[in-house]
Amino acid sequence: MEIEGQPARTEHHRGSHRHLVDLITPGAVTGRARVDAIIVPTIRHPRWLHHAVRLAARLGCPLVTLHSRRWSRADRAAATMPDDVRYLAIDVDDTTRLNLPDFATTALVKDSIFKRATDLGAKRNLGLLLANLMGWERVIFLDDDIVVGGHEDVERAAALLDRYDAVGMHIGGYPDNSVVCHAHRLTGGHQDSFLGGGALAVETFRNPSFFPNVYNEDWFYLLDDTSLRRLAVTGMVRQRAYDPFDRPARARDQEFGDVLAEGVYWLLDSAKDGSWAAAAGARHWAGFLARRRAFILDVLLRVKRLPPGSEPDPQAMEASLRAALGRVSRIEPAFCVAYIEAWKRDRLRWIEHLKKHTLLAADVPDALKWLVKDGAPGLNYQHRTDPRP
Repeated sequence: MEIEGQPARTEHHRGSHRHLVDLITPGAVTGRARVDAIIVPTIRHPRWLHHAVRLAARLGCPLVTLHSRRWSRADRAAATMPDDVRYLAIDVDDTTRLNLPDFATTALVKDSIFKRATDLGAKRNLGLLLANLMGWERVIFLDDDIVVGGHEDVERAAALLDRYDAVGMHIGGYPDNSVVCHAHRLTGGHQDSFLGGGALAVETFRNPSFFPNVYNEDWFYLLDDTSLRRLAVTGMVRQRAYDPFDRPARARDQEFGDVLAEGVYWLLDSAKDGSWAAAAGARHWAGFLARRRAFILDVLLRVKRLPPGSEPDPQAMEASLRAALGRVSRIEPAFCVAYIEAWKRDRLRWIEHLKKHTLLAADVPDALKWLVKDGAPGLNYQHRTDPRP
């Protein structure tokens, strides 16, 4: 239940960063461009791939699906692929086997409470490495819970990659926010969605970046060392609904990444001259952490004022906010500084890694050999190079 009336105001949170990117209406895009591949990281049953499969058929491009966990397997996905779709389905069960750098950001949180048990960043980086090997310049990252209305919007987004490093699509349907920001919106706060990896066209060779293993990894992908990369948003997709308050652990798991990303974008919102990274020192993080705690407490107070029987359940919302509040209290300014420094080193390490793996693959089976570390077992995969007549 969203509260009607004037939006709740807070000085501790900025509910929109849309002014940081160019908003382009589909009618203003004069051309369309070829899409080299659609890349879908997934942990769900292959039926969730239906919309991505249909989009790949309409675009005439390969569909790359990256699978892990119980219900999501390459062979199951391959069995559902229509004859007119080229595809590559890969099982990504053990990310330590992948031919990816040993990221300093991952090592920093490895033995801490901020370690995140997800493979989403690794899968997206694997997709970028595959594109580099195969010479795919324009790829679309698409989450399996995203529905694309028309392939024309995707082709227009790809065309904008002539001028931009990444182009997102407006995410309609259920808003793409963190748990805390969902609660802020549902209790009357102004809250937009920003560009995200759920529906993102990227140019893979110019000004490359990577996805760290942290919540809001896509917000970090959009950065360079001084500012945002060249970004635009156009078109429209729809995210399927889910319950963000189904378990407090979700909010707890997101909080470190939400603090880092919102803290960086707070600097970008305020920037006049100079690098955001140069301003992201201990003083900034001490002030921002105080703002974040005040923000969560403000939202929590609004949740407590909701009438009994409201939807979503106010008790579930409160439990999630308290989980986030507990986690933010464990974040130290010095650790935020260390993470940003590690991220800067990782970005350089990733660029060097890609330079060593450019246009090495003659075909898909050849590319698969380069996706694992030397001596590691090969990846289990299924693929179709050409559509069947």
